[in-house]
Amino acid sequence: MHPAGIPLLVIGIGLLLWCVRDFYVAGRGSLAPWAPPERLVIIGLYRLSRNPMYVAVLIVLCGWALTYASRTLWIYAACVGVVFHLRVIFGEEPWLARTHGAEWAMYRAHVPRWVGMASLRSVNHNAGRFGRDGAE
Repeated sequence: MHPAGIPLLVIGIGLLLWCVRDFYVAGRGSLAPWAPPERLVIIGLYRLSRNPMYVAVLIVLCGWALTYASRTLWIYAACVGVVFHLRVIFGEEPWLARTHGAEWAMYRAHVPRWVGMASLRSVNHNAGRFGRDGAE
């Protein structure tokens, strides 16, 4: 067991809990497909990534793979990442476009799907664009 993966586990779990909280509070819904959020969640980590929950889960999986020095867990994390990407592109994004229309289009134009330098630049840009509670 390698302790180097422990910080990733802690960070990933913390980020995931933060996202879940914002999803419930700002979105006024649940993670369950039969009770999706009523509002588009665009606060907190959702200002950096359109999919921060998936990013957090991947950080946790990478933490496990590093902690246990497991090639199998690294492969599993990569496979999960591919599945997340396909789910987002073919399932979630079309649903969000149908459900939230223009609000989704504006959000999508300003916040990257995953995380990158554009995410960091968008924080300052979006700070003035979206209100404190995430509404325009």
